[in-house]
Amino acid sequence: TLFRSRNIFMIRTVIFDIGRVLLDFNWREYLSSYHFDLETEERIAHAVFENPSWIEFDRGILSTEQVIDLFVKTDPELEEQIHLVCKSLYKTVTKLDYPIPWIRHLKEQGLRVLYLSNYSDYYFRTTQFALNFLSEMDGGIFSYRVHMVKPDHEIYHKIISEYHLNPEETVFLDDMPANIKAAKECGLHGIVFRSLEQAKKELELLGVH
Repeated sequence: TLFRSRNIFMIRTVIFDIGRVLLDFNWREYLSSYHFDLETEERIAHAVFENPSWIEFDRGILSTEQVIDLFVKTDPELEEQIHLVCKSLYKTVTKLDYPIPWIRHLKEQGLRVLYLSNYSDYYFRTTQFALNFLSEMDGGIFSYRVHMVKPDHEIYHKIISEYHLNPEETVFLDDMPANIKAAKECGLHGIVFRSLEQAKKELELLGVH
């Protein structure tokens, strides 16, 4: 027929990324609090936060010290400054006030709520103050525990199999377009998170209110 329903599936599970979705991660603001000169600040940004080796934090195979050594190797002249900045990385994280009410609202409708996050052991241990929503959720996967990271397909297959998900009935929210692209390639619905209001509107289009 010409008038097929747009939603021939029903969303039963919502999966959230954590950083920049359920808590704020603002390394720029944190780095600027050290008041380095502009050139030094940019070099540290490149060596630490923009370093491809940052993902090794989240993969959880190397120790925190080993990852920091990789940062230093990128710019050995700034070894002292890199170590200084890496002493208090947890300060890049800020707690948000909306995750618990939002999660509870979704669960009241009978939805299962999970997390799938690139997250390091260091950050898990030092940012418990901002992870207070975890006890409200039905489980999930932290990358450092399974030694897999987004957007590799294997971590999506891991959560699908571990929680017996039907991808067509599952939506994933993440702030990184590459991670949503990979989720869709694995059969999940995906929403690129830009703001609470925008994400809720896009969930409504999938029948989640």
